[in-house]
Amino acid sequence: MTVVALLSVAPVIEDSMASEVAKAVAALEEYDVEYETNPMGTVIEADSTDELFAAAQAAHDAVDGDRVSTVLKVDDKRSRETSAQAKVDAVADELGRQPTSSE
Repeated sequence: MTVVALLSVAPVIEDSMASEVAKAVAALEEYDVEYETNPMGTVIEADSTDELFAAAQAAHDAVDGDRVSTVLKVDDKRSRETSAQAKVDAVADELGRQPTSSE
């Protein structure tokens, strides 16, 4: 996969957003993307920007609310294939350990 993105979709509300965020994440299942949710968003990997943008739009549309905030940060490396894990592995190689404080 060549396109990696960080997607954050949330209703603008004071209460817990978990149920609405879960709807956004579930909407990604309809698309040919790999994803992993973390506390700050969802990392998505897709073969094309078309597929990525369609999945992000579906996630945005899945959230109910009068106001929905969506942030999409895209890394479209066109010169070679890459993955989100390869990016993390490169940082780990530089550090000489996993890039986390829990190890």
